[in-house]
Amino acid sequence: MAETPLVFEIATFAVLAVFFVVDLFIIGRKPHVPSTKECVQHIAFFVVMALIFGGLMWFFAGSKPAIEFYSGWLTEYSLSIDNLFVFVIIMSNFAVPKQLQKFVLSIGITIALVLRGVFILIGAAIIARFTWVFFLFGAFLIVTAIKLVTGGDEDEEYHENGLIRTLRKVIKITDEYDGEKLRTVKNGAKYWTPMLIVFLTIGTTDVMFAFDSIPAIFGLTKDPFIVFTSNVFALLGLQQLYFLLGELLDKLVYLPLGLSVVLGFIGVKLIMEALHGNSLPFLNGGQPISWVPEVPTWLSLAVIVLAIGGAALASVLKMRTMKANEK
Repeated sequence: MAETPLVFEIATFAVLAVFFVVDLFIIGRKPHVPSTKECVQHIAFFVVMALIFGGLMWFFAGSKPAIEFYSGWLTEYSLSIDNLFVFVIIMSNFAVPKQLQKFVLSIGITIALVLRGVFILIGAAIIARFTWVFFLFGAFLIVTAIKLVTGGDEDEEYHENGLIRTLRKVIKITDEYDGEKLRTVKNGAKYWTPMLIVFLTIGTTDVMFAFDSIPAIFGLTKDPFIVFTSNVFALLGLQQLYFLLGELLDKLVYLPLGLSVVLGFIGVKLIMEALHGNSLPFLNGGQPISWVPEVPTWLSLAVIVLAIGGAALASVLKMRTMKANEK
């Protein structure tokens, strides 16, 4: 159920469409390696826009939707940063030239947005009809949080999935790139370039990202508008963040721990909400369990800020300590 005025939503979609087209299809279409200054400017712009958007939502719809947006945006942004680890592995595995990586990221982010939009629509429809699905979402997030802590979800190296392996057997693919082209001519015969495999790899990987992302955001808000805008603002500027972080990604050693706290908290929150609105006949006779407390929105935001902020600060301090010990 939407909590924001329709006019505000329409205006938001129009502005976000412009942001998205400019960021990915005008700036992102230019094959180059962005400078540090360019990356910082882009990231700062979209972060400020997200903060302003939350303030406008507070003004037009109230504090609750605004806090839900900030909570969702921070969670999705943190998950997106964690997913950059996988993008680095994919780019390295397929030896994507640095000047083409920005273009590849643009396509990958576009695929991610489309897939997340589909998952959001499906998720909203399921939640509206079957509130017990929160039990499944909550359990999934708790398991994911445990994997992050134990290292069971780490990707030390990339392994091609079945779709990519099958594709390699049935079509001709060269080992060399031809700019941004998907098709090229070699010795008079037409071949697919590795760019096709890269796009499919990123697309299928984004599907797995959505399984983490969408349950997490629905644990913070049930408003599809807030869910979608949180995801869009988290994806905007992601390609610049990829280049800015670069080799520093492996220095964010405590980010998985911070994410595990966030996902675990949201997982427990979802299960508590499912119990509070229980309709399963084998639990409490199908009646809501009223003694289960509701987690306030402000507490969700506080936990997310402290967990992610603490993980980032701890990572920076450890990196400085390691540098000092090397001297």
